[in-house]
Amino acid sequence: MIPAAFEYHRPQDMDGVLAVLQEHGDDARVMAGGHSLIPMMKLRMADVPHLIDLQDVGGMSDIEVGTDTIRIGAMVTQADIIDHAALAGAAPILREAALQIADPQVRYMGTVGGNVANGDPGNDMPGLMQCLDATFTLVGSDGARAVKARDFYEAAYMTAREDDEVLTAVTIPLPSGGYAYEKQKRKIGDYATAAAAVQITKNGDTCTSVAIAMTNLSDTPIYSEAAGAALIGTTLDDAALKASVAAMLDDIDPADDNRGPIAFKKHVAGVILRRAIERAWSRA
Repeated sequence: MIPAAFEYHRPQDMDGVLAVLQEHGDDARVMAGGHSLIPMMKLRMADVPHLIDLQDVGGMSDIEVGTDTIRIGAMVTQADIIDHAALAGAAPILREAALQIADPQVRYMGTVGGNVANGDPGNDMPGLMQCLDATFTLVGSDGARAVKARDFYEAAYMTAREDDEVLTAVTIPLPSGGYAYEKQKRKIGDYATAAAAVQITKNGDTCTSVAIAMTNLSDTPIYSEAAGAALIGTTLDDAALKASVAAMLDDIDPADDNRGPIAFKKHVAGVILRRAIERAWSRA
């Protein structure tokens, strides 16, 4: 398919991006890596008279690993995450997840900002960012504001980002403890049938904190406080694991589609979640 005609903009700074957004309003869309937007344009599912490419905007491709936080620019690619040694040491779950996204060709172009900003419930990074309690920086004509990843997603392809705002960075508290990103998919490069991100800490043999989020099982990524609460204070015995899985299954709302019926998806979600919890626990 060939997209409808559009005007291509490539500003050199954020002021230029915001100027185009203000001038053209709903007719303008921002593109980071383009792996979500371009296919929709080619299929005529998205009409974008004015396309704004962020490739030349400076200051959005840096990774900063501090003593308390990690800051990832929106234009950082999945390949950048995989290759960044300091980031892999500070938050290895990011590399583990990035390695499971699509294929190398996609990972060299696909960006963190694009993955989290468009609200696709099948993307890997939104649930992971909820698990890590990330904060998104949004810049618009009224300045910058911060929105928690756990508050950002409202429905499929609907987020807290306003039309005249651009997601410029992701900030993550430095994680600790064990981690795991588990993903079940039909074939290499596919979206997940179900994926789980888990960060967990323990004191001796007792779980002291846990964060759990799952992907592609509802209209939004699901961060389940109840699933985590079922594990805190336990030794992760079988009863605790079953209670955590049951709590997550109560929170998700999968739909029948080409990845399987609802019952199958719930079964896969339970298997993947338990596997992720157990692997994170073994690393804690």
